[in-house]
Amino acid sequence: MTATYVLVHGAWHGGWCWRPVAERMRAVGHRVLTPTLPGFADGDDPAAHGLDDVIDFVATAIETQDLSDVVLVGHSWGGYVVAGAAPRVRSRLRKLVFWSAFVPADGAALYDEVPPETQELFTTLARESGTNSVSLPFELWRDAFIQDAAELVQRLTHGLLVPQPMQYNTTAVRELEPDRLGIAAAYLLGAEDLTMPEGDAGWRRFAARLGVSPTVIPGSHELFFTQPGALAQALLAEGCEP
Repeated sequence: MTATYVLVHGAWHGGWCWRPVAERMRAVGHRVLTPTLPGFADGDDPAAHGLDDVIDFVATAIETQDLSDVVLVGHSWGGYVVAGAAPRVRSRLRKLVFWSAFVPADGAALYDEVPPETQELFTTLARESGTNSVSLPFELWRDAFIQDAAELVQRLTHGLLVPQPMQYNTTAVRELEPDRLGIAAAYLLGAEDLTMPEGDAGWRRFAARLGVSPTVIPGSHELFFTQPGALAQALLAEGCEP
């Protein structure tokens, strides 16, 4: 069974980050789209857009290309984007897949869901940026996001990241209710993902919001670089399930 996948990247990334995964999925016959969201293209103005613009961008892309039977995937912050777009394009969706992603609660933005020390870091970096944006420090990238890669890979990939508009982190999205929308949902989680605390404050609480148990696969928060084959297989498996 083939499907159409729309893969939505997270903070600091662009559609380019999915290429190692997307190529593997296309090789077995699937259609895979990897859009770069507004504000994340090289040279984009971090202050030019709001989160609603990003959500509209994804929904409009699905509509204007007349996509159907779509497996819509969100990574990390991208969970807000796919959750925001899903109600508008629900008739076109086969499934929602969240990979180490935030699942919105009413009134809560990403800023509200991260630990206090992360909130403080984001606030400081955004204030000092001059563009109300957050550039991810290399040390945090190395130690928490992609700690399972060689240093050369860590440095090369970090050099590709772009600033995250702070307003994307402080805007809430309406709570997602997959059952009410009639959309199947799944949650993938990297076994060595260190970007959030363990336990009740970590990624597993977002799977619980969907009412599902997470499917755990080996690797860090940046599996599309460190374990692209395993991530592609996990996404294909979810897309083939009801």
